[in-house]
Amino acid sequence: LKPFVVVLDAGHGGHDSGNRGNGYYEKNIALKIALGIGKILQKNPDIKVIYTRKTDVFVKLVDRAKIANKADADLFVSIHCDAFKSSAVFGAGTFVLGLHANQRNFEVAKRENSVIFYEEDYEKNYQGFDPNNPESVISLTLMQEAYSNQSIEAADAIQKSFISSLGRKNRTVKQAGFVVLKYTYMPSVLVEAGFLTNKKEGAYLNSKKGQNDMSRSIAKAIVNYKIDLEKSTIRSETSSQDKELVSKKINKG
Repeated sequence: LKPFVVVLDAGHGGHDSGNRGNGYYEKNIALKIALGIGKILQKNPDIKVIYTRKTDVFVKLVDRAKIANKADADLFVSIHCDAFKSSAVFGAGTFVLGLHANQRNFEVAKRENSVIFYEEDYEKNYQGFDPNNPESVISLTLMQEAYSNQSIEAADAIQKSFISSLGRKNRTVKQAGFVVLKYTYMPSVLVEAGFLTNKKEGAYLNSKKGQNDMSRSIAKAIVNYKIDLEKSTIRSETSSQDKELVSKKINKG
């Protein structure tokens, strides 16, 4: 039986520090949360965990997706921390690939996508994609369309877990155009664990407690998503078997 393969992607790394709200390093926090999730999931014999990075190294966005595709992953989860010009804004949010409904979602995607400029050959790797151009994003969404329902279910499981187990502010599941999600051939979610630009939330996410909380909450959600997915697969298999029996009876009759 094939294990359920989860690829954990710690955003940023190496010379790309991510956002530096309140002096914290997004790349370090994302890595600690990702490693924490993996540690918990690895206790489950049915789950195989793969990381896009386990240390402080720079990995191209397109290579992160390639790792997931090569592993034939069942779920791709990219971990990040948010930033905003107002320090009052806080809360954890989950994103799936889609057309962003508003400017704020575009800004989040633009910030995460702009790391391609750290790559020497980005024009070639991303077919002329321009993170600053909203039109560019429309082309991103086509490939992931096949997985959008499952991506939304996975994101929803994570979001629910943040609220029920941690009492985090609900920033809901949103859609936006993330390059790292575009190139994956599986349900894919991007988590913004909270705002480093918010003093209280930044300190929480930079703490061992905050990172452990987030790791546990996301790991629990991934397990719940896997269970629900298996239930719905059994249901759909049963209903297709029923249909076959009915059609056989009709044909006999």
